[in-house]
Amino acid sequence: GAGAERQMEPKRLGTASAAGSPERLNDAELALAGINMLLNNGFRESDQLFKKYRNNSPLMSFGASFVSFLNAMMTFEDEKMQVACDDLKSTEKLCESSEAGVIETIKSKIKKNVDMQKPSPMDVDRLQRQIIIADCQVYLAVLSFVKQELSAYIKGGWILRKAWKIYNKCYAEINSLQLMHQKKRSQESLTSDQANDNHISAESASEAALSRLKGAVSFGYGLFHLCISMVPPNLLKIINLLGFPGDRLQGLSSLMYASESKDMKAPLATLALLWYHTVVRPFFALDGMDTQSGLKEAKEILRRKEAIYPNSSLFLFFKGRIQRLECKINSALTSFQTALELATDQREIQHVCLYEIGWCSMIEMNFKDAHKCFARLKNESRWSQCYYAYLTAACQGATGETEKAQDVFKEVQKLFKRKNNQIEQFSFKKAERFQKEKPTKDLCVLAAIEVLYLWKALPNCSSSNLQRMSQACQEMHEPYSVGLKHLLLGAIHKCLGNTDGSIQFFQLAVKDEFSRQTNAYIQPYACYELGCLLLDNPEASGQGKALLHQAKEDFAGYDFENRLHVRIHAALASLSEVVPQ
Repeated sequence: GAGAERQMEPKRLGTASAAGSPERLNDAELALAGINMLLNNGFRESDQLFKKYRNNSPLMSFGASFVSFLNAMMTFEDEKMQVACDDLKSTEKLCESSEAGVIETIKSKIKKNVDMQKPSPMDVDRLQRQIIIADCQVYLAVLSFVKQELSAYIKGGWILRKAWKIYNKCYAEINSLQLMHQKKRSQESLTSDQANDNHISAESASEAALSRLKGAVSFGYGLFHLCISMVPPNLLKIINLLGFPGDRLQGLSSLMYASESKDMKAPLATLALLWYHTVVRPFFALDGMDTQSGLKEAKEILRRKEAIYPNSSLFLFFKGRIQRLECKINSALTSFQTALELATDQREIQHVCLYEIGWCSMIEMNFKDAHKCFARLKNESRWSQCYYAYLTAACQGATGETEKAQDVFKEVQKLFKRKNNQIEQFSFKKAERFQKEKPTKDLCVLAAIEVLYLWKALPNCSSSNLQRMSQACQEMHEPYSVGLKHLLLGAIHKCLGNTDGSIQFFQLAVKDEFSRQTNAYIQPYACYELGCLLLDNPEASGQGKALLHQAKEDFAGYDFENRLHVRIHAALASLSEVVPQ
């Protein structure tokens, strides 16, 4: 960590030079070194480096604000969120009110009309500031969304619209400058062999500056495209009003460009790609039944970046995610455990590792170890304590300690704070039921399997554990749980490759009217599951498509509705790629 800072020290930033570019290059290198420090477990050193230089330039000010933002997003503590908001606003102000701003923009425009041949340092500086302003607006919108109030969503939406317009404009301008640059270089190479060294090095510096700027804008531009490409149609109408497009391939290629650039956001683009391939794609079933899709890309990213981040807790975390998705649970546990030990100064990274260790233990039906992890999270985390308490109680009950589990189910009620949060609503409703009637070991095992199903973790289970889960569900005869039992048996048989058995169980779950009153998500989820299975059979694909539309249109107001809509949207989109609708 600190070594990287010492390495960069000789290139200290001074006052603005006349040429501008050597200064800016050091600036960019220092900012990238700071972010790399952060990813190599040097959270504290990175914070110190950016704070030390935050007043030297917009780029270092943005680096300091980004570390503040990351801290806020990891802890969700009100105080840290306020600090992040203030920091981002001050960076934005610095970029907008810099004395260079207005005058340089006018000069730049006049210059461009006269000589469109190459970008000046003023162009690079102006574009850099514009991109930082858009980045600050995106992070301010995210902090606004976290409040989960309607007014915050509306405010956040309009902030995002402003940011998108800036990204779009800067992206187009940088592309155009790059094209002009290439054209000029090819013309020069045809007409003259005597270009002097100074001219060549100036041209190379100019090209490098543009390439870095393209990386800087590609991060936000790509993230926008990627996120909006996954939004289901019912929410897309609102987004279209704000004027956003959404192209998945464009998003991925822009993030790839950003991750290979020399910009400070290159490591963040790499993390965004790893997050997309190992978390988003499997969770939202963006590739249908294929739970392995994305793993090849994720492994290739880790391989390429291994030398830069040899002991990064974050990279080890993603390695563990890949191993879990490949059903290599013992290897995944080792990766998460190592990441946990390496993240000494990063409490929240430790928490996500603990969470994954808890999941791996549940996948192995080792409820004792799972209970230990979730109980620690319940006590240490300031985020989703209600949800961690529910998982703690379910796992404790599944070990047979039902009396203690009931006490923890009562705690869930007290910890329920965020009424707009779907996960907390679900935990509250489920725990409420266990308060009314004493939880049995069988019911708690069923509750644990239910959470594994809802979080798309059943495909990561071994055949022997799936068989044990099937047995546990079969032995459950309590009327309240019949619909849930059939839905889970359908999912388990699907993972075991027993399509006929799976279809029969999903059909029973679809017909279970009792669950509409007690567990409203079961029927729409069963409709979706059945629809996806039938799509694979050419003779029944029409029926499968009809079931997907039924799941989308006939049900409302159930748990995790938006989550299912994203999955239905992905299934129908993949269908339209194969068969014209």
